[in-house]
Amino acid sequence: MTVALEATGVAKHFGGTPALADAAIRVRAGTVHALLGGNGSGKSTLIKCLAGVYTADAGSVSIRGGILDAAELTPRQAHAAGLRFVHQDLGLFDGLTIGENFALDDGFPTNPLGGIRWRALHERVAGLLELYGIAAGPETPVGSLRPATKTLVAIARALQDQEGSEFILLLDEPTASLPDAESRALMDSLRQRANAGQTIVLVSHRLPEILGVADDFTVFRDGRVAASLESANPSEDELVSLMTGRAAVRQARNEPAASGAVVLDVRGLVAGPLDGLHLSVSEGEIVGVAGLLGSGRSTLLNAVFGSQRPLSGTVTLAGEDITGRPIGDVMQRGVGLVPESRLRDAAFASMSVRENASAAVLRSYFSGWMRRRAERADTHELIRRFAVKAPSSEAHLSTLSGGNQQKLILARWLRRDPRLLLLDEPTQGVDAGARADIHRTIRGYAAQGRAVLVASSDFTELAQLCDRVVVLHRGRAAMSVSGVDLNADRLTELVQKEGVIA
Repeated sequence: MTVALEATGVAKHFGGTPALADAAIRVRAGTVHALLGGNGSGKSTLIKCLAGVYTADAGSVSIRGGILDAAELTPRQAHAAGLRFVHQDLGLFDGLTIGENFALDDGFPTNPLGGIRWRALHERVAGLLELYGIAAGPETPVGSLRPATKTLVAIARALQDQEGSEFILLLDEPTASLPDAESRALMDSLRQRANAGQTIVLVSHRLPEILGVADDFTVFRDGRVAASLESANPSEDELVSLMTGRAAVRQARNEPAASGAVVLDVRGLVAGPLDGLHLSVSEGEIVGVAGLLGSGRSTLLNAVFGSQRPLSGTVTLAGEDITGRPIGDVMQRGVGLVPESRLRDAAFASMSVRENASAAVLRSYFSGWMRRRAERADTHELIRRFAVKAPSSEAHLSTLSGGNQQKLILARWLRRDPRLLLLDEPTQGVDAGARADIHRTIRGYAAQGRAVLVASSDFTELAQLCDRVVVLHRGRAAMSVSGVDLNADRLTELVQKEGVIA
């Protein structure tokens, strides 16, 4: 099979730190090629070097036989050679139509007087939407589209000047923020594009979806190639082992504590899309919440935590009514929340690892003055205990990978030893190694008799982590799944059956 893209000997340093060292990738034409690795492994750095966003220190790039010096590659050269990129930030404007978003990238057609030829634009974009199987029109506002459809629009825009399938499409984490069902729809579309001859390089942390769509695999670890697999059929555990350098460990699902006393009891909760929800979580139990986008998963956690006041219903914690109490009171009574958006709601990116680690227990270090020595010692112990990779306790949180940031935020809450831990998308955007560490921590915490409530759009995560999963539909708990029925396929079936995708 023809090789469409090959990069060899690519090196890149930031200061004195190597991000890539003799990195390489070989992509066959008309295939989906998965580029995998943990956070900080160098995969996104390679994508940016290929795009000319970063200047490589060394290496060569062959694009359909044409040789380029990686150290001299510019965005203009990459585009002219046929490389097309779609990043996690799609670069679409929700307030504009699909046609207008296309024109911002490729220019508006104009008449001799300089006026925009709207009919010509709409006809051209309509043809492209039909070609790429997108069920929308050129005058549809981008903000009204489903998440997966937005990604398809970004792909179609990137390929709008393509004739046939000569371009190479590189997608960097296109499904990181998509619900499970939306992600599957996007993967199906990419597979169809590859079957039609499109060459695709796909970066993703979601191994199950990668295994379902990829032909070939390149695995990076510490800026180098750990493995290159062509026409292969690896297992998820094999990929995890290659990514982490250690054998994958499958842990048994946590068994509930013998007492089974109810910690959280939600009755008739009305808040946002929730309409009379009943739900309970007992000691030692990990309960998941599944549902379509907008089903109220995050609303439930926020209503329990006090960041959203319910219209009616009750929230009881170990027999005490905490309905509508301020967040500070709820925290004092033993509730912790790791929110969905780490960067927006939990991480203090410009502050140090130490300051982030201490944020939830700051008063314990103040006795007329701040006991910095004790704070530093405790931070070092926290970093060691939760396997957080950080240059030092004084490094800015922003220098850590997403997985290590998430582990630190989880550790910060566990320092308070909450009796109820609320987790919203706990492993979104983290690599397989960090995901395994986070799951191990959560299971260990529940094994101590604590209660855990997990909201996630990742059905594989819910099936692997939880003792039972509640499926939301029309604001209520439509079904609870546990035991042998608790698997990703069954959850997908129930969620899709119980609702209509918005």
